[in-house]
Amino acid sequence: MKVLSYIVLAAFFGILVRAIVELPPRGDVSSPVHQQTNATGTPVAGAYYIQNAYRDTRTPNMVTVILGDYRSFDTLGETIVVLAGGVACFFILNTRRRKP
Repeated sequence: MKVLSYIVLAAFFGILVRAIVELPPRGDVSSPVHQQTNATGTPVAGAYYIQNAYRDTRTPNMVTVILGDYRSFDTLGETIVVLAGGVACFFILNTRRRKP
């Protein structure tokens, strides 16, 4: 069983190395992440955020615009999950052992 674990680990390591080797060089302007349109010809969301953040919201901080305006429901969901985890930890750690 241990040999099988090592084989699976080596296979995942090989996949990881192959993925890293095929990445474009850092800062390459022809890489897909720096294109204005994706493979289907539609505009990339990141390019829209950068170009229209201030015009849409009149907020100078681009991070605030993306998290608070464009992705507000997603951010609200993440906040609720973190809050629920914190409340659960509070109740788990706050229990006292009761004597019979």
